[in-house]
Amino acid sequence: MAKDKEPEQPTPRSRRKPHLDALDKKTLELINSTAERVHKKINARTLPELSFPERSLGNVKYDLKIGYFELGKGRKTRALSVNTVKSFAQTLRLMSISKEMVENDDFATKREAYYVSKNWGDCKFDDQPESDAVMDDIEALASLDGLSREQLRFYPEEHGGSVAGKMIVIDRDPETGAEVRIDCQGFGTGSYSIPHSVEHLKFETDAKFILAIETGGMFQRLNNHKYWSSASCILVETAGVPTRATRRFVRILADQHKLPVYAFVDCDPYGIANIYRTLKVGSGNMAHINRFFCVPQAQFLGVTPQDIIDFKLQDATHKLQEVDIKRAKDALKNDPFFQAHKPWQKALEMMLKMGVRAEQQALAKWGLNYVIEEYLPAKLKNRKSFLP
Repeated sequence: MAKDKEPEQPTPRSRRKPHLDALDKKTLELINSTAERVHKKINARTLPELSFPERSLGNVKYDLKIGYFELGKGRKTRALSVNTVKSFAQTLRLMSISKEMVENDDFATKREAYYVSKNWGDCKFDDQPESDAVMDDIEALASLDGLSREQLRFYPEEHGGSVAGKMIVIDRDPETGAEVRIDCQGFGTGSYSIPHSVEHLKFETDAKFILAIETGGMFQRLNNHKYWSSASCILVETAGVPTRATRRFVRILADQHKLPVYAFVDCDPYGIANIYRTLKVGSGNMAHINRFFCVPQAQFLGVTPQDIIDFKLQDATHKLQEVDIKRAKDALKNDPFFQAHKPWQKALEMMLKMGVRAEQQALAKWGLNYVIEEYLPAKLKNRKSFLP
């Protein structure tokens, strides 16, 4: 009886030999020098230590000329001891994984990095928040050398936002390195999705500005009606607080083509103090990477408290909740960005006095396409009035 023939194994496609760019080499140099420093201390019978920047709003400063939250001088030191031996070992193991990924042109999601530790014996992570915290410390350390988590090859699970408009994105094939050209006008009723790593992207565009939009619904309306064509712009959906990839994408695109960036979000403390503020100047606990992941040239198109009056939206508003009031007051009292801008202080105080908030969709009071036909054209005619 003939022996059953074993199924043929698929032949793996050849992958190009990894090419280390300047950032890759800088990343490897950081990891190797850190490991050598620890090794030298151990051989000298002294306790090694690692120093990380403090990541908090209390350790940031905001300079109007620079345009984003800068990291202060606060540092925390992790010395090897009985109490820190586990986190110390975890830090070095994650850095070792990073070294392997850079050398092999690979990556890991934050979730995968957590599971990789399950074969580390006693120093494995008990849960993902534990691995995320160690990863954030490593990124903070790397940021002192101008590197971010993406250079360490640890990527978030979520991709970036959606993009539509007059632009060609020039990407590369991950196996061959060949150029891939993506026309953002060619997705029909769909859109281009920003990848988790954008540093290598280049763009071709003759657009006049970038419009960053908070909600998927508003993005779909503008995209389906090809607003990007009539206004000669690029639409970017932030889907709430923009992801790192979205912020970096907008920043690189805006810098490469010297494009203004206008934010179109809800008129509420969250839209202003979280979504817009994060896009423009970053956040306190991520101050170590704000210079990469913020868009200082961004301006606030709307919706503003004044728009509620100017476009007669008073009966399409919602009462501010306690959480809204607290967020607005915290921004006025504690946030260096709002403290540096009188127009924003006036706008937030106006919102608190009115006691209401308004969504982008409130403009549909005057018709589903009022935002395209009336609101955006009116706002864009008076760009000098945009909030900073």
